[in-house]
Amino acid sequence: MTAPAQRSTRQRDVISRVLDTAEGPLAVAEVLGRAQGDLPGLGIATVYRTLKLLTDQGRIHPVTLDGETLYEASGRGHHHHFSCTACGKVFTLHTCPVALPRGTVYPGGFIVEAHEVTLYGRCPGCAAQMA
Repeated sequence: MTAPAQRSTRQRDVISRVLDTAEGPLAVAEVLGRAQGDLPGLGIATVYRTLKLLTDQGRIHPVTLDGETLYEASGRGHHHHFSCTACGKVFTLHTCPVALPRGTVYPGGFIVEAHEVTLYGRCPGCAAQMA
């Protein structure tokens, strides 16, 4: 027996759009803040429930950076992240700074299956403010 289809709700649609249009992964508080622009009465519990549902459906996935769980839309292909040390925003990088194919064997017998890279520094906006 298959599970019943989830009905679409305005809250779910707004939260999905927030994640689909984000320039990088977002923390729960960022999802809430952005979604409240369209839904001022939206609560944190609804955001958590919706993030769990969207994760279970495979529409989004969690990203852990510096011990914090962020969320981003699935299906964006191989990519990495840039974390701004000034403003705290996290951006998606669509290029891979590491040529490290699956199956690479490192000295000592370590076999690479996958890799994740997070670069840290100043985003263009913060860098311009320092100039």
